[in-house]
Amino acid sequence: MTEKIATRVASISNRSEPLLGSGGGSATQHSKVWRWGSDNMLPSALSLLARRSVAHRRIINDKADYIAGKGVVCNERNRLLVHFIDSVNGDGESMRSVISRLAMDEAMFGNAFMEVVTDSHHSFLSFYHIDASKCRISSDSQDVVIHHDWSSFTPSEAKSLPLYPRFEASVDGTLRTVVHYKEYEPMFSHYGVAPYIAGLDAAAIVYKTDRWNISRIDNSFQLSGVMMLDGVVESEDEADRLVRTAEEKFGGRPGQVLFVLRGDRSTDSTSRFIPIDTTSDGDWQSLHTQAESDLVVAHSWFRSLSGLDYSSGFSTDRILHEYEVALNTVILPKQAQLLEPIRRIIEEVMGVEASSLEIVNRPPSRSKPQYMRVWEARKADGLEYDESDPEQQLFLAELGRSSSRKTQGE
Repeated sequence: MTEKIATRVASISNRSEPLLGSGGGSATQHSKVWRWGSDNMLPSALSLLARRSVAHRRIINDKADYIAGKGVVCNERNRLLVHFIDSVNGDGESMRSVISRLAMDEAMFGNAFMEVVTDSHHSFLSFYHIDASKCRISSDSQDVVIHHDWSSFTPSEAKSLPLYPRFEASVDGTLRTVVHYKEYEPMFSHYGVAPYIAGLDAAAIVYKTDRWNISRIDNSFQLSGVMMLDGVVESEDEADRLVRTAEEKFGGRPGQVLFVLRGDRSTDSTSRFIPIDTTSDGDWQSLHTQAESDLVVAHSWFRSLSGLDYSSGFSTDRILHEYEVALNTVILPKQAQLLEPIRRIIEEVMGVEASSLEIVNRPPSRSKPQYMRVWEARKADGLEYDESDPEQQLFLAELGRSSSRKTQGE
């Protein structure tokens, strides 16, 4: 599986000619797209890997949750913007809900797509998340082609939407465009690359070591080995039938015991089992642990924020320290990337100043007293605050004098 995924990843880069979408179809303006992977099915492979590898999926989930934050806030005096945050589309979804799905797609695929809907009078604005696995970039790199199943592509079932900032009129009279978020990677122009690309092998190892343990349980922890069966058969079909019967009755999980039918009576004719002694359990555990560590590094993430170190003790200080590093190196930059086009579109379409729009961040454990000034809480949550505000300066001065008096008293 890992080799197939690596092959698909290597084939995302620019090609001299656009390639026909999987499944072919009649020649229409939607029939040619830039393939996402060698067979145009890389998102399916990455999704499957994420569903099978435990640590890999946990890191993706946690990164998406932290990037989506605890909600989206803005200047409360801007009532129109406050209302829009609570319901950004006709389905009644909040902005945080849409952002969380975008963050999940970008963490898993390195790409995310958001549909923007308005009308010629700019009387409304809606944001919709589009499942990235259903999207491909058109041959002219001007549109996003959306299809429900790219393994059996038919142009008649596909629809095309223009890439932002170009809007196009739809049959229902609305104007629509799609914002394409993508992870930058040199040599890759049409699609972004998953941020954990260097950790595909590590994710596969974590999955395969878990599967190996499952196979041992299925086989009741019986020794693997070779079963030498003595017997003379008259045809290959009879030999195959005999071996299959033995596997079904005595072999446990197929592959744990190799059955060999021996028809030469000139040697020892006794049927016997030759065990394969496995004494490398420790090596498998080390391999699993090393793969988990490599996977965390590949994701540019931290072990304590993914629950991988809880077995060795719950260290609040370490969690808060790593959260602070993650906040400034991963979370805030990703949030800025997601919010930048959202702010711009709100200002262009609604004519509303949206610079106050921001995502609320909170550490996984409490690191501050229950009662704080607003600017202290904003600083602790990684939000902007006004250091030059006179009230804050006065408060800091009082804290300094109080600390000085305590020192002198001691």
